Amino acid sequence: MLRVSKKLMFTIEAVLDIAYNAGTEPVQSGEITRRQGIPKRYLEQVLQHLVRAGILSGVRGPRGGYRLARERRRITLGELVRVVRGMETALDPIEDPAGSVLGRDVVRPIWIDMQDECLKKLDDITIEDLCVKAHQAGIASETQQVLDYTI
Repeated sequence: MLRVSKKLMFTIEAVLDIAYNAGTEPVQSGEITRRQGIPKRYLEQVLQHLVRAGILSGVRGPRGGYRLARERRRITLGELVRVVRGMETALDPIEDPAGSVLGRDVVRPIWIDMQDECLKKLDDITIEDLCVKAHQAGIASETQQVLDYTI
């Protein structure tokens, strides 16, 4: 079932942080922890899953970190939800074969339809959209503060 968990919120915040604060250097996980307050134990696990899913790319070395693997406008919230759902080990009650006939044949299809509609809406929201919202909200990007526009 689609639910907003801490892990999902941390995932969205981490990807948004990387997109919003990306400069020429990769974003290090310690920077994300400092800015977003995401516990490192959650963050590292999530970042590795995002790399395997092709959403982030990892850069090794002393100045290593994470970058978006694709353009911000090509990464959706729906994708992030699916990655987190794949990480969760608990059985989704909608997918549990046990239960009554009414539950399986009447109630669960309603939840499945609602979940599908929600995911479709999340597939329409990109990381670019969230970056624009952050900019409109006046949230400073650390990259913007570092850039020097003198000629």
